[in-house]
Formats: sequence, structure tokens, C-alpha cells
Amino acid sequence: MSETLIAEEEDIAKAAKCLKAMSHPLRLKILCILGRGPASVQEIVEQVGTTQSNVSQHLAVLRDKGLLTFDKRANRVFYRIDDQRTLKLIEMIRDVFCRHDGSAAID
Repeated sequence: MSETLIAEEEDIAKAAKCLKAMSHPLRLKILCILGRGPASVQEIVEQVGTTQSNVSQHLAVLRDKGLLTFDKRANRVFYRIDDQRTLKLIEMIRDVFCRHDGSAAID
């Protein structure tokens, strides 16, 4: 392929920032959970099986990198994926690294 895939430095920096935020297994798992729809911090904690403090730290990274937004309802905070392109990227990751039978496509 002779064409440069990403030519602009700004675009490369943006992509690297997003991929770096997603590169931690727990953050990717959180994004997969939020791909199904908004969830409270407590719901995320229950699904990932770690502490609220740990989840909150990772949510802060994802929020700071612009991947998540949140809404406060009463005394609960609900997170959601801010940009639908993030969902497309996760779907592509699934297609490349996962098989439908649950085995890894690439080791």
C-alpha cells in the first residue's frame, strides 16, 4: 500500500491518545460494558469485579482522554461512551482479535 494511512500529525496524536487509553485490559472491559449502554459506577464495579476506587481511576482516564462522558442523577453517576466512533473501533478490535466461538483469532 503506497498511500499513507494517517498523514496528519494531529490525527496521529489523536489516534495514539485514544489507543493508549483503551490499551489497559480493565479500561477496554469498561468500554465493552458501556458499549451496551450507560451504566452507573456501581454497575460497572459489579460487572468487572474490582474495587470502586480502581474503577473510578480508570473511568477518570477514559473521561480525560475524551472517550466517556457522564450524567449525574440524584446521587449516582452514569457513564456512557461519548463518541460512536469508539464503538466502531471496539467492534474492529473484536473482529481482529476474537472469534465468534470465543477463541482468540490472533495470539
